[in-house]
Amino acid sequence: MAAKPLQNSTFVWEGTDRKGAKVRGETSGLNPNLVKAQLRKQGINPLKVKKKAGSLLGKGKAIKPMDIALFTRQMATMMKSGVPLLQSFDIIADGVENQNMRALVLEVKQEVAAGNSLATSLRKKPLYFDDLYCNLVDSGEQAGALEALLDRIATYKEKTEALKAKVKKAMTYPIAVLVVALIVSAILLIKVVPQFESVFANFGAELPAFTQMVINLSEVVQEWWFIWLIGIVGALFAFKKAHQRSEKLRNQVDRSLLKLPLIGDITYKSAVARFARTLSTTFAAGVPLVEALDSVAGAAGNVVFRDAVNRVKQDVSTGMQLNFSMRSTGVFPAMAVQMTSIGEESGSLDGMLDKVAEYYEAEVDNMVDNLTTLMEPMIMAVLGVLVGGLIIAMYLPIFQLGSVV
Repeated sequence: MAAKPLQNSTFVWEGTDRKGAKVRGETSGLNPNLVKAQLRKQGINPLKVKKKAGSLLGKGKAIKPMDIALFTRQMATMMKSGVPLLQSFDIIADGVENQNMRALVLEVKQEVAAGNSLATSLRKKPLYFDDLYCNLVDSGEQAGALEALLDRIATYKEKTEALKAKVKKAMTYPIAVLVVALIVSAILLIKVVPQFESVFANFGAELPAFTQMVINLSEVVQEWWFIWLIGIVGALFAFKKAHQRSEKLRNQVDRSLLKLPLIGDITYKSAVARFARTLSTTFAAGVPLVEALDSVAGAAGNVVFRDAVNRVKQDVSTGMQLNFSMRSTGVFPAMAVQMTSIGEESGSLDGMLDKVAEYYEAEVDNMVDNLTTLMEPMIMAVLGVLVGGLIIAMYLPIFQLGSVV
């Protein structure tokens, strides 16, 4: 069994410089002795070296796509400034609070230090660097323009993750409304309605149908609320697992999302923006159009667009122009097709696709803001109807009793 490679750690040190002044700082290294040797080479007499304690907030945090986007932006900035590649890894690792991200950066550094290319080193971490990312880095290394490609990849990752966050926000808001409505209704049915029920028991008269219905519902919720809760949680868990395992279910969900009011438009325009952004980035990196469409299909994020891009790829490989093929699918909007046509005719396809991506990203941003503004009064309306309906149901017998008197 192969030995596990040693990983760098961050050490806090104190010492004196050549003039005898006290200095302190942080340095990455495999162990305290190597750190001391490194400090002595820099003219520092180390007095105390100890491993830096992990932050409670940073320890164990998962590496998120935005962490990868930030790493890419930092690498692009370092290389544009003329900082050597290996030293760039050290500088970035020293500034990262997330220990998992720091370990990832240092592991990639070790691979590069062992003689591997950056693209090869990144391919050994497929959980964090996908094929599109690695292919673009590979293109940059082969063309001798790695810093420019890293800058473009960083922009792509930042824009893509920002777009995903907006779509997630748009989908989370309606769910939040439903959850709040259910919680408020459950509290009223379990805690408030039974108080009225004990009062109505002394009336000795038949209750209105609406009031009786609410009381019956309250009794059911009081008796079975735990079973209902387990059922809802179990159903959500089962759906999540089925969604992960069943491609057919995922495809059906993707198609259904595009048909939903408001959410469907946001999903559609975000998919168009992702298509244009990915194709612009890969094509500008010098990747041939047919190969670029392969990456675009994988990054489409929706089965409808994935199938459409695959059809476009087949058409383009037979010699058809990109804009004709896009129009024939019936999936892409006319504006995106026209801009693609202009880009092909003028020889600036990547620039035009970039403008398409910016336009639809702005559209998604505006739609999410409008949805948020629209949902705020809707939350009040839904809660008002639920709470008001329950209150009316409880006071209806009292109103009727007053009219009789």
